[in-house]
Formats: sequence, structure tokens, C-alpha cells
Amino acid sequence: MTTEKDTIINMIKYLPDDASAEDITEAIYVRQKIEKGLEDSRNGNTITHDEAKERLEHWL
Repeated sequence: MTTEKDTIINMIKYLPDDASAEDITEAIYVRQKIEKGLEDSRNGNTITHDEAKERLEHWL
């Protein structure tokens, strides 16, 4: 079983050798957000395209 630590170490290995600490932090953050979105999707915690458009109208 792969641990979260192992997954992140493997992810960092694929970053360029000149990746900064900020690049690494951003990669970890993006991965966390993607994993959260996939979990939400698996759990049925989604909204329709029309609902998303309606929510965005309030922000724009």
C-alpha cells in the first residue's frame, strides 16, 4: 500500500531538478485539490453545469 508520503516523494521526483520550494508546494496543493474533487465526485457531492453557472454569476 502506498502512503501519502510515498506518493508525494514520487511526485517530487518527476519535477524538474531546478524546481523551487514554491513549485513543490504548489504541486502538492494542486494534487490535494484534485484528490478532494475526485473524492467529492465519488461521493456524489457534485452540482450540475447550470448550477455552477448560476453560482458564478454572483461572483462576476
